[in-house]
Amino acid sequence: MTDYSALAEKLTALVAGVSHPIADLANASALLYGELPDLNWAGFYLAEGERLILGPFQGRPACIEIPFGRGVCGTAAREDRTVLVPDVHLFPGHIACDGASRSEIVVPLHGGDGRVAGVLDLDSPRIGRFTEEDRAGLETLARILEREVF
Repeated sequence: MTDYSALAEKLTALVAGVSHPIADLANASALLYGELPDLNWAGFYLAEGERLILGPFQGRPACIEIPFGRGVCGTAAREDRTVLVPDVHLFPGHIACDGASRSEIVVPLHGGDGRVAGVLDLDSPRIGRFTEEDRAGLETLARILEREVF
């Protein structure tokens, strides 16, 4: 079980008062990849118009561009909601950047104007890795990033 309160404190310490968004997101992806068990990818996609562009991440090389509405990331961005997928092979239109990924959770991130500015994307090689507790904890971390980075 992940202590998301402690993780929120660590994330805040990493990004608070830093004026370099890419560096902040790089450190955030490293923190999540190192602290959360059973991940094979942790990172960010940043919105440019109606597409997501690969941002800082930890893990294997990933898809560079994802249209809003496509795959788990694009669905989360288009619908502006967290998408938790227990088995990516059962998700219609899943984009397989890494064939080892079996479950995924994607949390939208908002800019100061309230629009989706990007997404936090976590993948696991384990089916059913992400829970409602993860959803709540990651959404809390997303609010920190919105406040401090976006």
